Amino acid sequence: MNKIFRKQQLTPYEADYAQWCAEQGALLREGRLSDLDRENLAEEIESLGRSDKREIDSRLGTLLQHLLKWQFQADGRKTGWLLTIREQRHRIKKLITESPSLKNYPHKQLASEFDFARLKAAEETGLSEEDFPADCPYLVADVLDQDFFPGVPWSSDQLVRE
Repeated sequence: MNKIFRKQQLTPYEADYAQWCAEQGALLREGRLSDLDRENLAEEIESLGRSDKREIDSRLGTLLQHLLKWQFQADGRKTGWLLTIREQRHRIKKLITESPSLKNYPHKQLASEFDFARLKAAEETGLSEEDFPADCPYLVADVLDQDFFPGVPWSSDQLVRE
């Protein structure tokens, strides 16, 4: 985009976010740093890191929820649970590979994400919250290990097909 923008012609951040992003990118490429909306641009860049953290939080919570269901409702194990567990692990690993500074983030969030995962697992299984451990029984290394599945051993032919 090689448009030349005059300061008064720039789209305000609040008016059209997509257009604002395109214009700010063009200004950066053109080296027109004095014309940048520095405050909003800085906020957007900072939010990118927060976005990755929120995604890890969400995926970690879903992963813990499914590990709990896997362990405590072994007779109802479903193919979908297995696929969800594997996908969440894969996506978290990918986020950490892209942003290695987040390597320790899952460890920091394990306890808080476990609390909510426990509530959701109880709701979905019909089991009582007390049927699940109060504190996370898993190590982060195990939670993220593609080969770790808690509870009684299993084979794919035992899974309920959905």
